[in-house]
Amino acid sequence: MRNRIFFKLLAAFLVVIVAAAITFDFMVGGAWQASLRAEIERNLIQKAQLLAHRVETDRSHSLANIAAQEGQSAGARVTIIDPTGNVLADSEANPGAMENHATRPEFVAALSGQIGINERRSAAIGIPFLYVAVPISGGAVRLAYPLSDVEAISAQVRHRLGLASGLVLLFALLVAGVAAHWSARRLERIVEVAARIAEGDLQARVRETSQDEVGRVAGAIDATARRIEQSFAAVRSSQRQLETLLNSMQDAVIAVSADGLVQWANQPMDRLVPQHTRLHQPVVETIRDPDFLATVKEATATREVKTARATSIVPGRAFDVTAAPLPDGGAVAVLRDLTETERVEKTRRDFIANVSHELRTPLTSIQGYAETLLDTTPETAVPSREFLEIIRKNSARMSRLTEDLLTLARVESGETRFEVEPVPPAELLNDAEESFREIARSHGIELQINGLPVQNSSPNHDSPIQHLRSVRADREAVHQVFSNLIDNALKYGASGGRIVLGARAVPHAVEFYVQDFGAGIPSEHLPRLFERFYRVDKARSRESGGTGLGLAIAKHIMLAHGGSIRAESDLAHGSTFLFTLPTA
Repeated sequence: MRNRIFFKLLAAFLVVIVAAAITFDFMVGGAWQASLRAEIERNLIQKAQLLAHRVETDRSHSLANIAAQEGQSAGARVTIIDPTGNVLADSEANPGAMENHATRPEFVAALSGQIGINERRSAAIGIPFLYVAVPISGGAVRLAYPLSDVEAISAQVRHRLGLASGLVLLFALLVAGVAAHWSARRLERIVEVAARIAEGDLQARVRETSQDEVGRVAGAIDATARRIEQSFAAVRSSQRQLETLLNSMQDAVIAVSADGLVQWANQPMDRLVPQHTRLHQPVVETIRDPDFLATVKEATATREVKTARATSIVPGRAFDVTAAPLPDGGAVAVLRDLTETERVEKTRRDFIANVSHELRTPLTSIQGYAETLLDTTPETAVPSREFLEIIRKNSARMSRLTEDLLTLARVESGETRFEVEPVPPAELLNDAEESFREIARSHGIELQINGLPVQNSSPNHDSPIQHLRSVRADREAVHQVFSNLIDNALKYGASGGRIVLGARAVPHAVEFYVQDFGAGIPSEHLPRLFERFYRVDKARSRESGGTGLGLAIAKHIMLAHGGSIRAESDLAHGSTFLFTLPTA
């Protein structure tokens, strides 16, 4: 790792240094050569102008002498031509043997009145020359300066620049190597600490003191590691608390992943399964109950809480299974052992049923003897008749209570078998209305079906009740439910003057209702209305002779039919009791 970082940094430094050296050589060498050529050109122009002035003013020397003298003093070749390009004099050659120079670029410019400058290599000797021509009256003069010395000096300068650049390159490379090695060690340290943190060593730190970019990265990694360590410690503490809490529960808890593997289980679950819970193994290897497995699978798929009853997890024991979805997929299931609860509940039901059954005979005898004594006691024996009437009323009330207790116990235990058959909702409503029509009339209350008057209580052809689908029900049991609900409405909703029966379609069922328009029921009582012996107004209930079991009986009859029952109420506007029956 360190070598890779080192060589990458070194290569980057080397590229930068070489590029800088090449750029420096090119820029300095080029600038120096340009400056030298410009200086030579400027000096040559000055000498050419001086030559032109002498040619025009010196009448004492011949053009050949002037060319020779000026060429020697200027260190350049002198050529003088006439306007037609014929050579009049030359410092190094015989003018008569020279060709016409009218086409030479520098002479073309000079003959047109300008200073002509041109650089080209001599075809005869292969040396580059710088030519400068200046116009004179009657022609032009030209100086030709050889650039071979300039090339030699330039080559020498380039050689020295290359040598200097090489020395600088070696020094810079040494510095770059040291810097790359230092930077690589720092980066390697950061990478090592990051790898240790990734492997779970949250106490690893870089501890970099530099304030440059690498130092800030190291500081950020240290700060992140500290925060992760704190968060992980908090998570572990919370996990230990949760595990302690779950292990202290009496209910068994098991967490299952989305792919059906056991993620976690508390100690009661381990004690429940003889072979213990197999972590990270399919849950079917731990619990083979089909109802449990279906509930967990359904909760995972639908992301909703599901409940079921499992009876084959442990032979002879029943469990209430509640499965709830986990945020990251899968589900957590809670198994509550219902064996003891059901045993106690069965014992309670059997006790109530047995006591109620045993009380029927003595209560019937007490009521019969009380009625017999009332029939044989003279009207003048007022105190005796009052006492006998009290005995008769209370024995009758106790008989009703024992009958209701027996009915409730039989429905709860499943002893009562309902003869379920398809029944039109209109027939159930008509039976209830016919049974209570005269009783309601004697109380001064109007009994209606779907808002129709009593005399038209049979639904007409256009009534929507006729179009409702038949429901699966036991006629006598549903009639008993209607009896309890209408009886309550007569007792507690008589002030409204009317009671309405009706039915309407709901998904996969028909919902029946009994509505009164009396004083209503406070909202805090609604959730407990269907509990046994629960009364909203205890004093009034006792006066009316109620046992407090009618709504509980109705509730269990509905549960046995696969339906439900509930109550709605608005104070001063009456109450509505609603129950549903599945469609046939």
